[in-house]
Amino acid sequence: MLDRNVLKWFRAIGAIACALGFIGSAPAAESAARTVAPEAEICKGCHAAYVETYLITKHGQKGNVRGPDCQTCHANALEHAKAGGGRGVAGIFGFNNKAIPAEKKAAVCLSCHQGNRHLAFWDSGRHKKNDVSCNNCHILHGTPGAGASFALRKDNPSVTPYQTTTRQLQYETCTSCHKQIRSQLLKPSHHPIIEGRIACTNCHNPHGALSNAMINSESVRDLCTSCHAEKRGPFIWGHPPVEENCLTCHNPHGSNHARLLAEKAPNVCQDCHDASKHPGTVYDAKGGWRPIPTPPATAAVPNTRLIARGCVNCHNHVHGSNAPDMRGKFFFR
Repeated sequence: MLDRNVLKWFRAIGAIACALGFIGSAPAAESAARTVAPEAEICKGCHAAYVETYLITKHGQKGNVRGPDCQTCHANALEHAKAGGGRGVAGIFGFNNKAIPAEKKAAVCLSCHQGNRHLAFWDSGRHKKNDVSCNNCHILHGTPGAGASFALRKDNPSVTPYQTTTRQLQYETCTSCHKQIRSQLLKPSHHPIIEGRIACTNCHNPHGALSNAMINSESVRDLCTSCHAEKRGPFIWGHPPVEENCLTCHNPHGSNHARLLAEKAPNVCQDCHDASKHPGTVYDAKGGWRPIPTPPATAAVPNTRLIARGCVNCHNHVHGSNAPDMRGKFFFR
């Protein structure tokens, strides 16, 4: 009796093992068997280039068993082909059709990507509110650049003299709309964005955020100090503008002045420190390169105090100091 029970147990374990082996091999078999969808052959009759480039992207790879096919995004291709083709014919959904609202175009993508954590605040983002749809930045039928699994839209060829890589640089897509930012990126002092060392998404979330300008932190200071940690502090002697907002003194996208300063020192300092300690009259309109004469005088001698001088020559720890006594209080060291 004992031998029969043991035999039954071995048979049961064997059956379970076979079942588990069969189930485990199913996705692999499905992945290996995935080929071009039947409707894609119909689409290739007119849109061969679009179908071929789509199969190169992450969505169209054979190993991606959940990848969408033509009908997933564009509706029934068979009825469209029977009607002779054409934009919007037989209910075909075209992302380049300007008659279709941006919200409907984005809804097609969100039907699959709704659960992506980067899209959690899409409805709160400025792109959604300004009728920007996914296809304004992404091209599912474009050939991905080097090291990328999808293509970004770049309507015009790059004209930047600083490009030192074959990768598709993200900023070229962003600046196709944000042209004022592109002009700042080309200024002498800039973050290495056009060189490809930093991307726009290192600071911003284009898919939406609750923060101002859709930055990746709750405040500008937190965002800047995520890289510039030495400026974070805490310091015994803190500088209020540093603790509030880095943009008080710096322009993050580019500047004509060193260190991304909004103005050249001492002017950037005198925006706040006009009449404290050092007299503000030293650098006022009466003492600049083109001084204003004081009546009754009709002419004034140019003052060279601004030339080759700056507050940081002495106050060189303007972001904060831990030095004791007056040396730290006035950021001398």
